[in-house]
Amino acid sequence: MATAASPTPGLGDDDVVALDRLRATHARLKNELARVIIGQEETINRLMICLFARGHSLLMGVPGLAKTLLVSKLAECVSLRFSRIQFTPDLMPMDITGTDILQETADGRREFHFVPGPVFANIVLADEINRAPPKTQAAMLEAMQEHRVTVVGKTFRLDPPFFVLATQNPVEQEGTYPLPEAQLDRFMFLVELNYPTADEEVAIARSTTSGDPPVLDQVLTGPEIVAYQELVRRVPVPDHIYEFAARLVRRTRPRGESAPAWLKPLVSWGAGPRAVQYLVLGAKSRAALSGSYMARLEDVEAVAASVLTHRLITTFAAQAEGIDARQIVDRLVKETIAEQAG
Repeated sequence: MATAASPTPGLGDDDVVALDRLRATHARLKNELARVIIGQEETINRLMICLFARGHSLLMGVPGLAKTLLVSKLAECVSLRFSRIQFTPDLMPMDITGTDILQETADGRREFHFVPGPVFANIVLADEINRAPPKTQAAMLEAMQEHRVTVVGKTFRLDPPFFVLATQNPVEQEGTYPLPEAQLDRFMFLVELNYPTADEEVAIARSTTSGDPPVLDQVLTGPEIVAYQELVRRVPVPDHIYEFAARLVRRTRPRGESAPAWLKPLVSWGAGPRAVQYLVLGAKSRAALSGSYMARLEDVEAVAASVLTHRLITTFAAQAEGIDARQIVDRLVKETIAEQAG
C-alpha cells in the first residue's frame, strides 16, 4: 500500500527506495563500463533499458565498434554467465540448444545425457545472426520468447535473467538470410551503433594499445536483476501514456484508418500489438533508470525509434526516395505528440 510519503500513487515506500537504489546502481554500472568502452553512451543506456524491461536487443553496426566487447563486459559487471554464438551458414539448431549424447555409466550401461548448448547462459551474444539459415535462426525463437528450449521432446528451462543480444552487419549482405518479421518482432529494441567521434577514436587507440583492459567490478547479481525487472513492471503508467502508445503504433499501419496519407505509399507493413507492449515497458524502464517514479511521454518518445524502426517494412517507393524507417518513425512521433498536445 502506498503511504502519504510515497511520491506517486501505486508505489509503496519500499518500491520508492528500490527505484532510488536502481538509479544509483545504473550510474555505477555505466561508470564501470566507461572504463573499457569509450563513447557509445546512448547504446549502453538503451541496452540497460532493455535488460531491466526483460527484453532482447538487436545490435546493428559495422565491424570494429566493440559490440562483442560491450556485451561481454556487461556480463562481467553483472556477474552473469555469458556465451557468444558465432552464426555461420553451416550452424545447426543443436549447436545452439544442445543435444543428447550417448555415454557409458560407471556400471557399464549406456545412457543418453543432455549436453546443454551455449544458449544456456544469462547473456547470449548471437553474433551475425543473419548469416545462419532460417532453421537455425528459428531455434532462438522459443528461447527468446518462452525462456526454454525443447530438445528431442524434452523441455529445459533457461535460468533468469535471460538476455539475448543479436548483431547484424549492415554492410555485407551477400550470403546472408534476412531475419523474418516474426523473429524481428521478438526483439524489443533495435540499437544502432555509430562511429566514434574524432576525440573518442584517439582515446580508443590509446586505451587499446597500451596494455590489458582493466578487470571490472561486479555491480549487480542475477537475483538482483530479476528483482529490479519485477520492480520496473510495477512503475505506474498514466492512462494517456497507454493511449499515446497505442495511437502511435496504429498510425504505422498503412491499411488502418489512423495512418496518415503521407505514410501509406512509404510503408507496406506496420507494427503489431507487441510494439505497444514494448513502448510501455521501455518507458517504464527508462523512467526508473532516470529517477522518475512514473512513466512519462518523454520516455515513450525516447524509446519509440528503437521499438518501431525494425517493425516497419518500407516500400520500394520509400527506398527509391531515400526514406528509411527511422525517418518515418521520427515524423510519426512528432505528429502524434502534436496531436496529443492539441
